[in-house]
Amino acid sequence: MIIAGDIGGTKTVLALYAFEAGKLKLTRQAVFPSKGPKSLEEILEKFLVDEKNLTINAGCFGVAGAVLDGKCKTTNLPWELDEHKLADFLKAKKVKLLNDLEAAAFGMLFLNPTEKVHLNPDCNNGSSGNIAVIAAGTGLGEAILFWDGEKYHPSASEGGHCDFAPTNNLEIDLFLWLRQHYPDHVSYERILSGPGLFNIFRFLTETGVEKPTEALTLRLKAEPDSSAVVSQMALANSDPAAVATLNLFVSIYGKEASNLSLKCLGTGGVFIGGGIAPKILPFMNNGKFLEGFFAKGRFLGLMKSIPIQVALNPEAPLIGASNYATRLIPS
Repeated sequence: MIIAGDIGGTKTVLALYAFEAGKLKLTRQAVFPSKGPKSLEEILEKFLVDEKNLTINAGCFGVAGAVLDGKCKTTNLPWELDEHKLADFLKAKKVKLLNDLEAAAFGMLFLNPTEKVHLNPDCNNGSSGNIAVIAAGTGLGEAILFWDGEKYHPSASEGGHCDFAPTNNLEIDLFLWLRQHYPDHVSYERILSGPGLFNIFRFLTETGVEKPTEALTLRLKAEPDSSAVVSQMALANSDPAAVATLNLFVSIYGKEASNLSLKCLGTGGVFIGGGIAPKILPFMNNGKFLEGFFAKGRFLGLMKSIPIQVALNPEAPLIGASNYATRLIPS
């Protein structure tokens, strides 16, 4: 038996699996609010209350936060997680903590074809090698799936906090505008995230590059999620400022995905996770993302050969954690 979890600041998803003949079979899954409990162990106790005689062989948890030496102080919760303490609590032989994007990245390897959308029609689908994983959502997550010649290993990164590098005059103006608001550091996350998308909109409209319609202005005053409003108006093609916002967003998204791919020599492909890309697929597919991704000068040929896929299944972190746990069981 295997236990796996996806631990976020809002909710914790736990699942039990039977691992037989090399295959995982889900036996039970439950969702708990993360706010309130004092520890992950408190939630695990509730989840396993009717499983007194259960023997757990291994566990793996994807968690929002940096995992160092098997320990993690969660980003948005007052929890401190420790692999050894969790193993003792579960009476399991081994427990592994993964950063949530590490878990999601690994989970993308196990998605069905219908759970992925291909963006690069002319790529070399037979390529092997490292895979770059980038995920814009509440923040910007980045990870690498390292290929050792036989199998993939997820590797964490905090690359979303790297310096934003503008590549044309409009992006230079965007950088200068952002630096007024974030004088200490302008990272890619200030652009490629939910809040970042609205930063782009504010830049375009406050500097007079674009003018929003009255309908959009009224919706922004009435509705709490400004980025969602801008995205919805852009998808409906009912506001030019919103359309310009998403076009600039996906263009820079493509450029940073390409940066990450070059840094890890991601010939095995690029996976795009996070909550934003599936919601704006028409813009991800309108050519602006690929234009940004391919804009690498002498490496144009290499970039054109790389498969790019958007992951649609939001349970990728749980899928990744459960499949990684199978590696912890001695063969």
